[in-house]
Amino acid sequence: MNKKKWDLAALASIPLIMTLANSMIIPILPLLQKQLNIAAWQSSLIITVYAAISIILIPIAGYLSDRYGRKKIIIIGLTIVTVGGAISGLAGWLLKDHVYLIILFGRFIQGIGSAGAFPIVIPFVGDMFNSDEQVSEGLGKVETANTFGKVLSPVLGSALALIAWYVPLVTIPIICIISIVAVCFLVKTPKPATQDQNKQSFKNFVKSVKSLLIEQGRWIYAIFVSGCLVMFILFGFLFYLSSTLEDKYHFEGVIKGLLLAIPLSAICLASYVTGKTIGKKKSRMKWCLVIGSSLLTGSMVMSAFIHSTSITWLIIILVVGGAGIGLMLPSLDSLITEGIEKEKRGTITSLYSSMRLIGVALGPLITSIILTKQAWLFGIFALCGIVCCTVSLIAIKPESSAKSE
Repeated sequence: MNKKKWDLAALASIPLIMTLANSMIIPILPLLQKQLNIAAWQSSLIITVYAAISIILIPIAGYLSDRYGRKKIIIIGLTIVTVGGAISGLAGWLLKDHVYLIILFGRFIQGIGSAGAFPIVIPFVGDMFNSDEQVSEGLGKVETANTFGKVLSPVLGSALALIAWYVPLVTIPIICIISIVAVCFLVKTPKPATQDQNKQSFKNFVKSVKSLLIEQGRWIYAIFVSGCLVMFILFGFLFYLSSTLEDKYHFEGVIKGLLLAIPLSAICLASYVTGKTIGKKKSRMKWCLVIGSSLLTGSMVMSAFIHSTSITWLIIILVVGGAGIGLMLPSLDSLITEGIEKEKRGTITSLYSSMRLIGVALGPLITSIILTKQAWLFGIFALCGIVCCTVSLIAIKPESSAKSE
């Protein structure tokens, strides 16, 4: 692990920066609504369009990374994200007409690039280490970087918006360049698992993936569903909390960012501890999923009955939910990575990343539609938590996932 600490640090910078590129926008969405004179559902599209195109392209990027190498695809992906970020940022800064549409177009381009960035990091970490224990620890650090980005993003986004509303958009391409340089110079490409991996035809590759999903589909689909629903809940309650803090409590700027960071800090801490403790024990990963989804469900049920004027209690309850999410994410990452052979790992983990992004795309959109109906909103989140807990208990059997290793 120590020999590859700089490789891992460079790779961990990717989810950190990709999270900043998306989550840094969430706290300034109400501000964008005012500046661009758009409705809440239109502002949510700034998040949704980024995720929607990624969902489609991630499996393709995963296949290309299996065939042509993960490092190449990551660098291409980050470069496209930089271009898209520049389009959105410069539109907000320099243009007067059609600003919203050009920002959306830039976010669309960013989404194309992001398909080849963070989703490829997960199988890359799996390729770097031979020991499952090291893979789990490495993925825990990557997921911690991802959640630390979520902690940092509301504070940083709010602080940058104090300069001008478009500054968070302008910042995205700048930080992407840092990650590109780090990956180029610090990350070494692991040797391929087999010599003829790159020679496999696309048709044969698709056949082998279909065969894997037929044989191992039960636990893989359970992980797909859990990954989607947990991100739906996370981005949904972040959108709700951001809007509530500004519209009902008139918290703005850094103060709002700091309040948003409280439940996110619980995710970050729990992700780090979980990644360090689960090791290669798949039964431990399963029970982290069950306990985490139970905590998440309980917090969503309680949030449904806490009136929005009780903001202190709402944040405390969301901290508990955040801890549940922190238990779940590294466990999901480790199960899907360690349970799949290297030749198909990029594609399968990319499908998993696509499912996560479906949750990211739908969370703010659905929340914006029923924003004023708190009980209904958190009731839906609680139902999603129950589904996660149920599929984790029934469908994920550690001995089954171990068979495909």
